[in-house]
Amino acid sequence: MSNLNEVRVLSPCGGLGYGFPPDSLEQGLRRNPHVIGVDAGSTDPGPYYLGAGKTILGWGAQKRDLEHLLAARHSLGIPMLIGTAGGSGAQPHLTRTIEIVKQIGREKGFAFKLAAITADIDKQRLKYDLKAGRVRPFEMKKELTAATIDNSTHIVAQMGMEPYLEALAHGADVIVAGRSYDPAVIAAVPVQHGFDCGLAIHMGKILECGAAAAEPGGIADCMLGTLRKDHFVLEPLNPQRRCTTASVAAHSLYEKDNPVHLLLPGGALDLSAARFEAMDDRRVKVSGSAFLAADTYTIKLEGAERVGFRSIFIAGVRDPLLISQIDTIIEFVQKAVAQAMPYTPGQDYQLLFRLYGKNGVMGAWEPEQGGCGHELGIVGEAVGATRRIAAAVCSFARGAMLHYHYPGRKATAGNLAFPYSPSDIDMGEVYNFSIYHLLEVEDPLEPFAITYEQV
Repeated sequence: MSNLNEVRVLSPCGGLGYGFPPDSLEQGLRRNPHVIGVDAGSTDPGPYYLGAGKTILGWGAQKRDLEHLLAARHSLGIPMLIGTAGGSGAQPHLTRTIEIVKQIGREKGFAFKLAAITADIDKQRLKYDLKAGRVRPFEMKKELTAATIDNSTHIVAQMGMEPYLEALAHGADVIVAGRSYDPAVIAAVPVQHGFDCGLAIHMGKILECGAAAAEPGGIADCMLGTLRKDHFVLEPLNPQRRCTTASVAAHSLYEKDNPVHLLLPGGALDLSAARFEAMDDRRVKVSGSAFLAADTYTIKLEGAERVGFRSIFIAGVRDPLLISQIDTIIEFVQKAVAQAMPYTPGQDYQLLFRLYGKNGVMGAWEPEQGGCGHELGIVGEAVGATRRIAAAVCSFARGAMLHYHYPGRKATAGNLAFPYSPSDIDMGEVYNFSIYHLLEVEDPLEPFAITYEQV
């Protein structure tokens, strides 16, 4: 507990590497924040980045942001928390971010105590937990198996605030953590100082996306959250943006299927009594948020496994006759590939088509059925058990569609217009989310190793 009557949290952006206006950051520093908290990742870009251990944002973009933020932290002497390092929060992502942080520290002469928190789950340990009945299905709606665990390249657990609180208690100045519950980087310092957990988490839920909850919204800009005893206040730091009750309430619903009950490590956030009030034309006051502790502490597991390799071709179609027969043509191509190639559909490969201009975005969920635009963008996608199979299927499918003689065609070739040469593009490995389950733990610190280093 502390004698602070408020805690100010600076969120520079909605993802480390997206950037922020220097003037907005400077405005935030003038408010003397107690902590800088930045979320660095998400599952939104899909399973590839977790499975392959790659980052969606480049080294240069992350280093640019971190140079500004570490300088800001150094000037004020406040902690800085980074969650879901590198985009997915597995060991390769954590290591990469720590390398950048340490490099900047050496180059700029910044001295700080660095805490690194790993989120990777050992496979043998997880199989033991599975056998003991401590793993249960979550949104994936299927039971986890030992084979799935073995086939997954990286498995992480989404930590709550507890590892951050532990590192702060040990005097960490900079915390770089693996996969984390997004609001944890915002909520940890307020909770450390004894402020209400429900309000802190709700403030974190909104602030972790930078200025996305402002009007106009944007994740590449800074926001300030001020948490007091029974409410918090949100304010964008760019004078061209403002928070409204509608924008803040709307972002409270972001990425949630229940408007008032939000599951999180160790419990849930209850917004049934939340109130959103305008303080002026730029700031919004929020109160009434409550944290409901669960009887059993659970953390979400995320894992990805490689399922093959992908090759694609991209083409445009302008002929109205071809467009009117596109479903028949795709059916022909599918059959031609199955007959000509020495591979078994569904076992050795999958051949998919996305038609932009004809349900390309929503597919079978598209409510406006029956219509077609005057042109189509076609993405042909071959996923094969090997890179060679994917390339062979993609090449044959592209050729079959290019030369198919549909009724009414006057020319002898040239059904497709290719924007790129080569027309066939090797997309590399393909991953699926293999694990999206809940793990019961007695101690929320136990799965997460913390190491300290003086930089």
